[in-house]
Amino acid sequence: MQQPTDFAIIPDRDSIGTVDRTIQFFPSQTTEPKRLRTDDITRWNETGFLGPLDVYDEAEITDIRKFFDDLLRKTLAEGKDSYSISSAHLKHARVYDMLCDDRIVDYVSDLLGQDVIGWGAHFFCKMPGDGKRVDWHQDCSYWPLTPTKAVTVWLAIDDADLENGGMEIFAGSHTYGLIDFETSDAGAGNVLDQTVENPEQYGTRMHTPLSAGQISIHRDLLLHGSAPNDSDRRRCGLTLRYCPADVTAYLGWQAKGVPVRGKADPELWPGASRPAE
Repeated sequence: MQQPTDFAIIPDRDSIGTVDRTIQFFPSQTTEPKRLRTDDITRWNETGFLGPLDVYDEAEITDIRKFFDDLLRKTLAEGKDSYSISSAHLKHARVYDMLCDDRIVDYVSDLLGQDVIGWGAHFFCKMPGDGKRVDWHQDCSYWPLTPTKAVTVWLAIDDADLENGGMEIFAGSHTYGLIDFETSDAGAGNVLDQTVENPEQYGTRMHTPLSAGQISIHRDLLLHGSAPNDSDRRRCGLTLRYCPADVTAYLGWQAKGVPVRGKADPELWPGASRPAE
């Protein structure tokens, strides 16, 4: 049977509401990290965020950017927008290989343990002056996963800073559980559809500049967002999503998962295959 490759970027709210989830912060228990330092683990538990972390050198990220440029051209030619390239690891072998890249998984494994699932890959590409923003939100409010142990790796395809709409966070907000939000309509200029009001009450605001080829990592409960790109430079990032293998996925999302480190129960994560493309 052919594996599914298309999943909603913004899943149905009512469907997620039917999933009985354990929503809380689970601190990393790692005492002897292999790629990170012990103070990185402490900072992770306190802030819910790490970065910048080096992964790809200039030649490698230039080649990745050329791959994305071609993919974006094809996507726009099909009448889609620059935010629509999601579940990309199920469609493009190049992205699948990045999801499985040991240099990235080493960081993630230091935070999540030795059994890791990679389950998502979504390009967030802000074109110059496109006017769209990502309002303050928590990733876990979109994901039918339990318990809430998932993380996002944000890989900078282009340099990302405040000028071109780089990501900002509220450090420490990951300790407040699921935070109430308002739903925005399609014409609000929000790339997603949630807005947390008065986020400053939940932590310390930080911007997170990255050079192309670097990554940051954040918890699924961390409040984050980004302003519009009012510059003349593009800002593209690839979000790669991971969770420990003891997390359960609902609404068919287990079909997205790829065991990238250690072992996984095939009943929970049957293992998506590498696309032929």
